[in-house]
Amino acid sequence: MKIRQATADDADELIRLRAVMLRTFSTENWNDDWHASARETLCRRLGAVEPTLAAFVAEAPEGSGLAACAVGAIEERLGNPSNPDGRVGYVFNVSTEPALRRRGYSRACMEALLQWFRDQGVRAVDLRASPDGESLYASLGFVRTSEPGMRLRL
Repeated sequence: MKIRQATADDADELIRLRAVMLRTFSTENWNDDWHASARETLCRRLGAVEPTLAAFVAEAPEGSGLAACAVGAIEERLGNPSNPDGRVGYVFNVSTEPALRRRGYSRACMEALLQWFRDQGVRAVDLRASPDGESLYASLGFVRTSEPGMRLRL
């Protein structure tokens, strides 16, 4: 299994895998209007001099496309007693090609992403877990928090 850090050349495959992940949550009002914006963001941020976004990918065993990915970003918030510099990692896209699941691809991508966060000095990493991914994240040390999440769409 080959795991590597993604580049802008992987943008289309990262978008394809993101769509695989997003479709597990909802297909209501599905559209592909987000692809161009996501591609621009990936190309710009994956090639940044001081990257605050990283993606790690597993290449498909047949050599055509990607089998899986884990994408995350570093956010800079105000410090607090448990995280003085306020840097927080956020994992927002872990996805595996459906035919290639349960082979360790997402785990390997997540382990590489978590190491990248450590190398960047990040002390805390957040994510939202789907029921399918929760056991993987728990095995990597993630725990449920008591903080309720809320969102306002503007």
